[in-house]
Amino acid sequence: MKAGFVNIFGKPNAGKSTLLNALIGEKMAIVSPKVQTTRHRIKAFLNKPGEYQIIFSDTPGIIDPKYKLHQKMMDSVKGALEDADLALLMVDANDNFEECDAIFAALKLKVPALLILNKIDIAGNGKIAEAEAFFANKSYCKQLVKIGALQKLHLNKLLAVIVSMLPEGLPFYNEDDLSDLPTRFFVSEMIREKIYELFADEIPYHSAVLVNEYKDKGNIIKIQADIIVHRETQKAIIIGEKGMMIRQIGIQARKDIEAFVQKKIFLELFVKVRPKWRDNDLQLKEYGYQ
Repeated sequence: MKAGFVNIFGKPNAGKSTLLNALIGEKMAIVSPKVQTTRHRIKAFLNKPGEYQIIFSDTPGIIDPKYKLHQKMMDSVKGALEDADLALLMVDANDNFEECDAIFAALKLKVPALLILNKIDIAGNGKIAEAEAFFANKSYCKQLVKIGALQKLHLNKLLAVIVSMLPEGLPFYNEDDLSDLPTRFFVSEMIREKIYELFADEIPYHSAVLVNEYKDKGNIIKIQADIIVHRETQKAIIIGEKGMMIRQIGIQARKDIEAFVQKKIFLELFVKVRPKWRDNDLQLKEYGYQ
């Protein structure tokens, strides 16, 4: 049996979270066209009993930290480097390959790596051949696999290559589990995803979600969560005129959460102002950024 940790690295918006969701077959990581959507390392397990257990990790897009929040995000990338058995280095086929190369070289990988060329279904003219030529002689590129994560193109081929490169071993986790993260984490992420979808400009980057209550009452789950923002003006925007926007967040998030937990939920949302929370160690820890 094969078992190991397969960790995904790359620039923001390379398609890391989309790939994770497509491979697992469940929505484990939130996705958005906005950069820096992923803030945590998210582990998800793909099991084929008797054959393999793959512990995938989606990591935040690699950036130059500007706040303590960003540093926490990059710390999670560092942690993923340390326990990987195999690294997936994701590249958007339409991206700047030299910038990707600089990031991958700086990782100083000590484990085998696959170069994953994503979005080949929307690649510009000549970009696929350009990428193949560019990465062919890079020391970290043992093999290049071309995929379209959103359309699930060539994922079976990718999975077969991943399994072939994993070490022999026993499962690390129960084969019925999908992740080692609590349900509260996924609930907070689904609420945060709706903020990314409904608001432009600074609001998504200045917000966090804290689930204060998660009570399973049998036929319904009661959830109470706070949306954290920097300023009173942002609070007013999140609430919206006559509460219209926060209702929309609740309506849309509730649908996703109910699909995830397979049960009816009652969702109650509040907005709280915490100035400069992105640079406050105590508040970052409270909001789940270890």
